[in-house]
Amino acid sequence: MKRKIIKIDEEKCDGCGLCMPGCPEGALQMIEDKARLVSDLFCDGLGACLGHCPQGAITIEEREAVPYDERQVIAVIAKQGKAVVEAHLKHLREHNETTYLQQAYDYLREHRLIANQGSTDAKPHPASFKTGGCPGSQTVSFGACSGATDSHPVGPQPSRLTHWPIQLHLISPQAPHFRGSDLLLAADCVPFTLGGFHEAHLNGKTLAIACPKLDSGQEVYLEKIISLIDDAEVKSLTVMIMQVPCCSGLLHLARRAVAQANRKVPIHFIVVGLRGEILQQGAA
Repeated sequence: MKRKIIKIDEEKCDGCGLCMPGCPEGALQMIEDKARLVSDLFCDGLGACLGHCPQGAITIEEREAVPYDERQVIAVIAKQGKAVVEAHLKHLREHNETTYLQQAYDYLREHRLIANQGSTDAKPHPASFKTGGCPGSQTVSFGACSGATDSHPVGPQPSRLTHWPIQLHLISPQAPHFRGSDLLLAADCVPFTLGGFHEAHLNGKTLAIACPKLDSGQEVYLEKIISLIDDAEVKSLTVMIMQVPCCSGLLHLARRAVAQANRKVPIHFIVVGLRGEILQQGAA
C-alpha cells in the first residue's frame, strides 16, 4: 500500500542523533554514524522526528510501504518498559491519532499491562504497568544513605567527562577523543548507583553507556565496539555493569566484540551492587 513515511537524506545527515528521541516507536537507529529508518512497520509517518534534525535531512514522502500496525508496534514497545510506553502514548495524543491510541490501549488492557480505564484521554498511572519477574525491575527501598558522614566533600565536584555524546548509539568511533584511549563501557544505571564514579572510574578514560535490557540494535552496538577496538585503537576496555542478571548482556556483548576484532585489547569487568558497592572485578 502507499502511505506517508519518512525519508532520510544520507548526504545531509551528520549523525548527530537528535532525531532519535523524537521517534518513540524506535523506527530510527544510528548505523555507521547515520540515522536510518530500520523498519517501515514502526514508522507511523507522523514526522515527529522532522523538527529535531538541524540539517533538514528528514522529509516525508508517500511510497509503497507495509501498513503501520499499532498493535504490533505496542507489543514490541511494551517489552521496553513503562517509560517507553508512556512516551509512545503521549506521541499519539499530541498528534491526535485517536484510532492508533485506541488500538494501543486495547492491546495494553487485553494483556493486562494497564488497569482497565475507560477513556483513551486518560493517561495510565505509571504504577499500573507491570514490570514482570526480572530482578532488575523489582522495587527496592534503601532508606537514608548509610555511608554519609560529615567528612565527605561538600559543594560541586569536578566532572571527569571529556567528550559528548556518550550513548553508544550516538557516538562515533572515528571521533578523535577515542583514539588510543582507555575506554569505559558502563551500563546506564552504574553512574547513578556508584557515588565515586567520576573520580574512581571515569577519570582518565573515555566513556560509552548502554542498557542491554532496554536498548534496541544490539548488533549495531557490537559493530561500534569492534570499530572502537580496530579503528580507534583503544588501549583497553573496562565494562561496568550492575549485579542484576539482565545487565550481564553488556559484558557478553563486549566479549564478543573483543573476540571478533582484529586487534587484541585487555578487557576488564566491574560488577556494582544496588547499594553502590563493588561486588566483583577482574579480567574478562
